[in-house]
Amino acid sequence: MAITLGLDIGTTSTIGILIDTDGQTLALASRPVTLYSEHSGWAEEDPQEWWRNVTDIIPELLTKSGGSATDIAAIGVTGMLPAVVLLDGDKKILRRSIQQSDGRVGREAEEIATEFNSEEFVRRTGNGINQQLVATKLRWLERHEPGVFSKIATVFGSYDCINHRLTGERVIEHNWALEAGFVDVASRRLDAELIALGHIDRSVLPPVRASHEIIGHVTLEAAGLTGLAAGTPVIAGSADHITSAFVAGIREDGDCLIKFGGAGDIMLAAASPQPDPRLFLDYHIVPKKFMPNGCMACSGAVLNWIISTFASDAIRSEKNPHATLDRLAIGIAPGADGLVMLPYFLGEKTPIHDPDARGTLVGLGLHHEIGHIWRAALEAVVFGFRHHLDVFSELGQPATRLFASDGGAASTIWMQIAADILGQPVHLLKGHPGSCLGAAYIAAFAIGAVDDWDGISRFIKPAGVVTPDHSNRERYDTLYGAYRDVYRCLQPIYPRLANLP
Repeated sequence: MAITLGLDIGTTSTIGILIDTDGQTLALASRPVTLYSEHSGWAEEDPQEWWRNVTDIIPELLTKSGGSATDIAAIGVTGMLPAVVLLDGDKKILRRSIQQSDGRVGREAEEIATEFNSEEFVRRTGNGINQQLVATKLRWLERHEPGVFSKIATVFGSYDCINHRLTGERVIEHNWALEAGFVDVASRRLDAELIALGHIDRSVLPPVRASHEIIGHVTLEAAGLTGLAAGTPVIAGSADHITSAFVAGIREDGDCLIKFGGAGDIMLAAASPQPDPRLFLDYHIVPKKFMPNGCMACSGAVLNWIISTFASDAIRSEKNPHATLDRLAIGIAPGADGLVMLPYFLGEKTPIHDPDARGTLVGLGLHHEIGHIWRAALEAVVFGFRHHLDVFSELGQPATRLFASDGGAASTIWMQIAADILGQPVHLLKGHPGSCLGAAYIAAFAIGAVDDWDGISRFIKPAGVVTPDHSNRERYDTLYGAYRDVYRCLQPIYPRLANLP
């Protein structure tokens, strides 16, 4: 038996976990993270805060588990991507990170689209030209913060940064490099022509490593700051959404995870890449597999907005206002009495990649109440997931087995809506603490403490299956058609609204 440590550098919190290879979770701890949005569309975080969280979490984990630092056999770090962290020549952080959800770089994305053939870009990188590319952020910095840009000596991501603090090594994990837009997906190598789009020198990007590769060992300095044992192996780590899907059991071709968090993620296991500009493409944790995926900018965040904006004081003051509104929505027929919502409250990422899109309610009447709006929101998110499933099918990679995770998966009505709209059973999970578990398990694999990828299933238990009510299928097919048509009609109008003086 071996004990490993997993750390998740997440958007809203830093989470740590200790597990053993017998399938036991020994301790779990977390700290909040501050998101800075000082201008419209901006999203930044402080890498120093991530590191402070790590130095707080590790001693807490050791105390909770009753173990010592020498018990930890290996460390894995996961995190959001592609966040952009910059170091100068003295390996000091130059500024706050620019997050993957940051939307300030529309001009820069358009510039790259005029310089590089979009079809060739998709073929080479597996991803389209969009505002998530790291080259767009670098160009923005060159234009608006030239003093910072001129000092850049290292560009890497959130978990790469923590790995650097732990080991002193400069490395980028292959999915950060891929979604950043710097890697040829077929060769898995950095591409000089792609790197040049960011107006940086090749030396600024560290070597690329696969998730399960050991990249270094905990230094004496890091050991003193964290309580870890010097010399403990550290792996390259992994993207949080890919690791979360791996933990959920998304390993066989056609397995698909739908994450009902603040945003809405959808990940599919596939044997081969089918690059498409509507989606993102990542490498699977399991070697030689891939994971086409999508991210809807808003999922549960829309529900929180409804509560804060429309709910009565009585509902807002309840311990679980979401459950109260779920009960109201249960009594309303599918389609919310003719109400259709578009959940594009922060613009939208996949599959439409439209930063100008906006949240929209169509069909409002005086007979509608907050329960109708709530149900329309639940349905809207699932319509967005159905849009992704349509794209997967068009690419010849249909989703054949659906799993649900994150906070929204606890909503009985939402899971029934999901099964009904998607027309497939939805498998629920128990004991999924997030991607930190996957990072710890991958670390165990890297040192040979486990010898197969399927062993992750020892940590996660099934929590039932929600089957579709086929009597609702025709109605939802009609509503889904309306959902798609509303966007097509309003797409030309959204930029006029977004660009008002």
